[in-house]
Amino acid sequence: MASYNVSGLSASAISEYAMQESKNASSIALQKKLENTTSKTSDDELWQACKGFEAYFMEQIYKEMQKSVDALKSEDQDKSTSTLVDYFKNQTLQDICADSVDTQSNGFAQMLYENLKRNYDIPTAPEAEKTQGPEQI
Repeated sequence: MASYNVSGLSASAISEYAMQESKNASSIALQKKLENTTSKTSDDELWQACKGFEAYFMEQIYKEMQKSVDALKSEDQDKSTSTLVDYFKNQTLQDICADSVDTQSNGFAQMLYENLKRNYDIPTAPEAEKTQGPEQI
């Protein structure tokens, strides 16, 4: 693994980079899940990917709503502190959206699941047939 010299970077530049990487990581992971959807993908994997997409979609809606609130803030904040607070807000928002999809979905994941299952002819997972379907998860 190559080592990088970060001695010339300030703390705010490093925290800004870390925040940007965390934003990209969740969308890249979700894209990989959806790209790997093939006819061999099981029913349960498809359902989990659809729930993940719904959580990501909800997260983006909340972030856009937050921008309207942030427009009213003053610009006199410390940049490094603001970046750390934004990082914490993003992580918390991801957790809240994932939990809300598990407990009280708006139906977007179910619609996406049914559409993908129909279009890609995804087989039902053997263990899911015996226990419970995605509607009950």
